[in-house]
Amino acid sequence: MEKRDNSGALFTNDKREKETHPHYQGKAIIGGVEYYVSSWVKDGQKGKFQSLSFKPVQEQAKPTGGKPSYGNKEFDDFLGSL
Repeated sequence: MEKRDNSGALFTNDKREKETHPHYQGKAIIGGVEYYVSSWVKDGQKGKFQSLSFKPVQEQAKPTGGKPSYGNKEFDDFLGSL
């Protein structure tokens, strides 16, 4: 599968043992940073929906002050504008 920025894929979690484990897992690249993606199917007032969680594949070194940097200037600038 080709890896492209701002895209990813989820697959059924065949190893799900507890209700807290995600229904689907996969990876995505966002702003040049690779993330693990987890998804849970939930019931809401308007029907079923998916709740998502993102975790960087490589934990970024936390700077000793200032704003965090993800090694991608465009993504860092975007986060800084929030």
